[in-house]
Amino acid sequence: MHRRWIQIALLILAVLCSSTAVIMIKGSDENPYLIAAYRLLIACVIILPLFLKEKRNYSQPYHFKQIKMSLLPGLLLGLHFITWNMGVELTPVANASLIVNTTPAVMPFFLWIFFRERVNRVEIFGTILALTGLVYLGFGRFDVNSPDLRGYLLCFVSMLFLAAYLALGRKNSGRLPLWLYMWPLYLTAGLFSLTCALFFVNPIKTYSLTNILLFLGLAIIPTFGGHTLLNYSMKNFRGQVVSVANLGQIVFSALLGYLIFTEIPSPQFYLTAVFILSGVIIILVHGYRQK
Repeated sequence: MHRRWIQIALLILAVLCSSTAVIMIKGSDENPYLIAAYRLLIACVIILPLFLKEKRNYSQPYHFKQIKMSLLPGLLLGLHFITWNMGVELTPVANASLIVNTTPAVMPFFLWIFFRERVNRVEIFGTILALTGLVYLGFGRFDVNSPDLRGYLLCFVSMLFLAAYLALGRKNSGRLPLWLYMWPLYLTAGLFSLTCALFFVNPIKTYSLTNILLFLGLAIIPTFGGHTLLNYSMKNFRGQVVSVANLGQIVFSALLGYLIFTEIPSPQFYLTAVFILSGVIIILVHGYRQK
């Protein structure tokens, strides 16, 4: 029981950490490809000692066969960050967070493809409850004729990359210790993002102190703290549990958006928060997967 609540607390912490990303991305005026690259490569530097220590203590072979488990998820994570950064620039905080966190709608599809994992009844109920809130908020906020439509579409594509990356994490991360999986994953995603950036911007230039601090913040809080713990949670919870729990980002991001950018959510947002948090609580309490 004690271990169960620790796992739940770590998942909630992952959601809290991840919800800060949209605020820091919004606060940066740097190229979206470079934002993605630097947050990932700095995270690689941070966790390198943990990777080396775990590699020394790992009793099994660790060669390219093991490393390649991180390559496709790394590419998907890089694509997620790039499209997410571009979408955030064009979209209000609450809307961007709303769209990118609709992963429960597609997660069962990816879980079945990669893991042959079916969604149980409790997860279906919690998912429907949470997505009901999303639909309610969506009809209240979205206008298909809005000039922000490009931002909405980018956030939607980013959501698909996020769902596929997390589903692969459910399949692959359990085969390796956490740091042996995450370090090559972040490195792959970071190098991919940096390579893409070369086609649009010269990374060898002077960076403002604000952007440097935001790179560090993104690497430490939503990347190291958020995505690492999300992948850890994928080893201890069923995939749909993590997916629905991650909807809590919408509430936290909207609160931060109000406090920092004074973006006031619509009246529909508050009822949406009730639906989302209810769905999250239901699947966290009843959907925990014993190891």
